[in-house]
Formats: sequence, structure tokens, C-alpha cells
Amino acid sequence: MAGNLEELKVAVQAALNDEWDRSHKIVQEYGDSHACWIHAVLHKIEGDAGNSRYWYARTRHQYEEYMDPRVELQRIAQELDTLA
Repeated sequence: MAGNLEELKVAVQAALNDEWDRSHKIVQEYGDSHACWIHAVLHKIEGDAGNSRYWYARTRHQYEEYMDPRVELQRIAQELDTLA
């Protein structure tokens, strides 16, 4: 996780800045649970519920857990900060 921690932080910030493609390219490179969680949120933002649920299934989170993707991304950022 340590090797990709900074990249995942960049992916979250990119998503918060509405840079969906940039964030998506980053998370596609990793398969850990945080990358999958970010990936799930990105597809939720995109409106692709089926693909989003696919990625949520690889995490300990659920599609319905957060109603606001921005709040969810902020929560991911907080978790990533605790891993630093």
C-alpha cells in the first residue's frame, strides 16, 4: 500500500476537482481495497451503477453507504491520511 498511497491521494483529489479521467487512470493501476473503493465512487459519479457495484464488491463498503460521492471521497482521503 505504501507505494501507491500518494498516487491514491492524487486520485481522490483529482476526483474532487472533477478530473474524472485522471483519477480513473490512476486507480486502474492498483487493485487494493482503497483503489477499488475510489474506482467504485468514480463509476457512481459517472452514473454507472452496475460497474460501481462491481467495484464496491471488492471493498468493505456498499453502494448505498454514502449518498453524496464528494462526502465519500473526503472519507476515503481521511482514511488514506491515517495510513501515512
